[in-house]
Amino acid sequence: MYRAGIVTLSDKGAAGERKDVSGAVIREILEEAGYEVVSYRLLADEGEDLKEELMRLSDEVECDLVLTTGGTGFSPRDVTPEATLAVADRNAPGIAEAIRAYSMTVTKRAMLSRGASVIRGSTLIINLPGSPKAVRESLEYILDTLSHGLEILSGRGGECARTSDTLQK
Repeated sequence: MYRAGIVTLSDKGAAGERKDVSGAVIREILEEAGYEVVSYRLLADEGEDLKEELMRLSDEVECDLVLTTGGTGFSPRDVTPEATLAVADRNAPGIAEAIRAYSMTVTKRAMLSRGASVIRGSTLIINLPGSPKAVRESLEYILDTLSHGLEILSGRGGECARTSDTLQK
């Protein structure tokens, strides 16, 4: 079982003016997949607060996976990717690229997403879009492959390379 943290970024949500539906969707999907959600926070779109929370979830709580939702667009308050990249030890761009590529099959507006995916220590951090529909589509698309990445990152799994026998099947 992997330990997960969820962070929703929303000025209106943090002010109590909007219900956090996207974070709830993430929690539902993760729990159905067998993840243990150990932290679920709603923060205003403040880069420093997000950086502190991502470091706390990675370094102190020792989450295997941290998913953020919101703050990935073009608004001046959308600083989630910058905060995420600022706490990264290593970049893991393929995940964010895969989310955008898949989302482009649903809507061309997916090209406007600036979400990032990184590694901090042994924690994988992924920025998801802000809308509940896009969160569900994105997370359901990547979830089965994430478990393999988390196995490798945590040292519980083997290499990513496939043998010729595996490729023939």
